[in-house]
Amino acid sequence: MTEPVKFKCVAIIGVGLIGSSLACAMRKRGLTDQIIGVDCDEGVLARAKKIGVIDDGETSLEKGVSGADLIVLSTPVGVMSDVCKALSAAADDGALIIDVGSVKGSVAKAAAALPERLHFVPCHPVAGTEQSGPEAGFASLFEDRWCILTPLVRDDEPYKAAVKRAEGLWAGVGAQVEVMDAAHHDLALAVTSHLPHLIAFTLVGAADDVESVAHGEVIKYSAGGFRDFTRIAASDPIMWRDVFLANKDAVLEVLGRFSEELAVMQRAIRWSDGKALEDAFARGRSLRRAIVDAGQEMDAPNFGRDKKER
Repeated sequence: MTEPVKFKCVAIIGVGLIGSSLACAMRKRGLTDQIIGVDCDEGVLARAKKIGVIDDGETSLEKGVSGADLIVLSTPVGVMSDVCKALSAAADDGALIIDVGSVKGSVAKAAAALPERLHFVPCHPVAGTEQSGPEAGFASLFEDRWCILTPLVRDDEPYKAAVKRAEGLWAGVGAQVEVMDAAHHDLALAVTSHLPHLIAFTLVGAADDVESVAHGEVIKYSAGGFRDFTRIAASDPIMWRDVFLANKDAVLEVLGRFSEELAVMQRAIRWSDGKALEDAFARGRSLRRAIVDAGQEMDAPNFGRDKKER
C-alpha cells in the first residue's frame, strides 16, 4: 500500500476547482505545512485566502514557487509549455512538479524540456464537477476516484523517488493510483471524457439552433437526459478548448468510431430494426451498472438528484 507523504510548502498555480480541492484535501489530512496560491487574478487569490483555501497568494510565479517542494500546475493545458519555461529557472532544486490536466502527451513534451534538477510527474485526477473557481473546491473530491500518472522516460533514482512521492500524494488525499504511458492515457480519456463533452457541447448547441423550438421551451421542457448534457456543457470553455486542441489525434480517432456507431443507430431507426436498438440499449445499461458496481457513481434514483431539482 502506498504511504501518504508530507510536503513543507505547496505552490498551486491556478486556484480553480482542482487546485483548491487539492489544497483543501492536503490541509484536512495534514499533508503540508503551507499552501501558496499563484494566480494572475488578484481577486481569485483574495477569495481563496478569505475562505482558507490558501495561506498566502502571489501573482508572480517566480515568487510563488520559491521555497516550494511541491508545485501543482492547475492551469489549462494550452499554457503548460510557457509555465514549464518559467519554472526552469524559478523552481527550487529537487522540487516535485505535477499537473492535473486531462491530456498527458502535450504535457509530457513540455515537461521534457525542464532541467533534470526538477522532477515533473504528469498526473490526471479523474474527478471534477462543472463548477469553477476557488469556492468550488472541496476536500473529498478525490476520495475513491482514480488518479493516473504518466511518468517521463527517466531512469535516474531521484526521478523514480519523485514518482513514488507523487503516488503517495494522491493516495494521501484518498485517490486510487494507476500508472500508464501518456499515449494510452490520452486515447482512454478521449473515450471516457473528451468525446462525451464534445457530444454535450454539440447537442446543446444544436438544441439552441432549432428555429422551430423557442429558447424558453428548450429550458422549460428539458427532460433528465438533456439536463445531464447541459451540466457537462457548463464546464470551463477555455479548459476544454485546450483539451481538444492538445488531444486532437485521439479525439478524432474516437469520434470516427462514434460516427460509425451513430450511422448504425440511424439505419436501425430508419428500418424499424427494434432488435438492433434493443441490443444497443442493453449494452449501454450494462455498462452503467458496471460503473455503479465499481463505485464510480451512486446507485440512486434519478441519478441522485434531490426532488427539488426534478
